[in-house]
Amino acid sequence: MALEVEVIKASRKIADRNGGKSSDVLRVAPYARVSTDSEEQLNSYKSQVAYYTDLVSKRSDWVLVDMYADEAITGTQVTKRVDFQRMINDCMDGKIDMVITKSISRFARNTLDTLKYVRMLKDKGVAVFFEDENINTLTMDGELVGFQSCLGYDYDPSTKKNHHRHGRRSRAT
Repeated sequence: MALEVEVIKASRKIADRNGGKSSDVLRVAPYARVSTDSEEQLNSYKSQVAYYTDLVSKRSDWVLVDMYADEAITGTQVTKRVDFQRMINDCMDGKIDMVITKSISRFARNTLDTLKYVRMLKDKGVAVFFEDENINTLTMDGELVGFQSCLGYDYDPSTKKNHHRHGRRSRAT
């Protein structure tokens, strides 16, 4: 009689409360950036927390790790990105499987930052899901070529350089 062996990956398995069975669960971390210029925007933080808590709770295959949110100071382009760095560190420490954020523009300060962090997280097996664009960075093919194009950059695989579509070259390539 052959024995059946079930392989359980420790990082993505948690015990089911009902029957003690293990199931695949993604550890999800929402990231939000909110403006501090008005009371309405400050309330936006509470509404985003409520939205993401609800979104994650509706899925049996997701578990909320923590809510990460930074305040942007309107008019100065300065963002205190303490929670962003805390989230990236938690991803690098293996505590998070997927980051969820509203849009590409909310995730990072510019295109090159976005690409840098997406690549860094992808190398660690961490997905970034951009809700507005409906992009999951782990299910994309290749070297994020299409992703860069949708941000207004063309990627030249032979030179490994990004070129802005309007003829300007990106500085950090």
